[in-house]
Amino acid sequence: MENTATSTTNTTPSDAKSKRKTSFVILFITLLVIGVAWFAYYEVYAKYSEETDDAYVNGDLVVISPQISGTVTTVLADQGDYVEKGQVIVTLDSSDTKIALQEAEAKLGIAVREVRSLYAAADNEKAKMQSSKVAYRQAVNDYKRRQNIAKAGAISKEDLTHYQDLVDTTNSAYLASQEAFKMTLALVDNTVIENHPAIKWAVAGVRKSYLDNMRTNIVAPVSGYVAKRAVQLGTQVQPSSQLMVIVPLHDVWVDANFKESQMKDMRIGQKVTLVSDLYGEDVKYKGEVESLGIGTGSAFSLLPAQNASGNWIKIVQRLPVKIHLEEDNQAEFPLRIGLSMVATVDIEDTTGNVLSQHVQQEARLDTNVYQKSLEEADKLVAKILHNNVGVTLPEEK
Repeated sequence: MENTATSTTNTTPSDAKSKRKTSFVILFITLLVIGVAWFAYYEVYAKYSEETDDAYVNGDLVVISPQISGTVTTVLADQGDYVEKGQVIVTLDSSDTKIALQEAEAKLGIAVREVRSLYAAADNEKAKMQSSKVAYRQAVNDYKRRQNIAKAGAISKEDLTHYQDLVDTTNSAYLASQEAFKMTLALVDNTVIENHPAIKWAVAGVRKSYLDNMRTNIVAPVSGYVAKRAVQLGTQVQPSSQLMVIVPLHDVWVDANFKESQMKDMRIGQKVTLVSDLYGEDVKYKGEVESLGIGTGSAFSLLPAQNASGNWIKIVQRLPVKIHLEEDNQAEFPLRIGLSMVATVDIEDTTGNVLSQHVQQEARLDTNVYQKSLEEADKLVAKILHNNVGVTLPEEK
């Protein structure tokens, strides 16, 4: 028993020292491997990328508001529904607008006929002027002939005076017809029926009334999904009322907020890899930097920071970066407004611009759904003009 105890006592310190040495070597090798791996990761990847999890999906929120006042009679789209561009989504009561349109059509027809009568009156006054001119010339010729005859004593002075009075009378009638012709001509001079001021005023009334009637059908200006529906049946709405919001999810982007210390090598056009918290790391989105922030969030806040105070504490600021998304995965894995994203920007290529250098010439957003209404209004105007202008006199039998 004593020998066994002595043997154990002699070997324990040696074994413990050997184990400590082995553990130290393993720890050293582990740290060395970690250091080499981190260095390689930094040189190959981390050195040329900047990442932030302060990023969110953003998009256009198209607010739908009526263009006229009215009472809601139909709601055709609800929250979450997909609507196509130009589709009717809300209708208003059209009774008043239909009556106003009929009145405007009647006014245009009356205006066309009145203007036609003005042209006819001008032609009539012109004919009267020509007739009075002929009568005046004939009276002058008769008077001159009577003067020669009177010198020979063939007629009396009283008869000559009568012809003189006839010259004065026909001259006055000719001058009066000239003034009457000028008055009627002033109402139609340098115009045709289509561009006469009275016709244009009536046409404007028809177009306005037609548009008001068409605007009782409220259409979607873009394709997208309905959100924040506030309109209800029977509601009396005004042009400033917000009925609902349409979000075109096919054209969303990401607003990523990077620290100012991360922005040194960031440029427009750099590639970006994004991961959504909704789908996880298995689904990656591709994009590129579209624009770099013009100012920090605090600079545009309602109450900007006053750093001139004596209790100033430096806070790292963040700049917003707009990232344009490619359409690779958006059809299968659609994004929603406000979703959290992790954005990683490849900053290896620094040849791009920090700020945009070109002037934007084309519209970023536009719609043509309202132009069709005006085209239909012009067709109605052309029809009314044709019906009231194209009248011919019956042939004499």
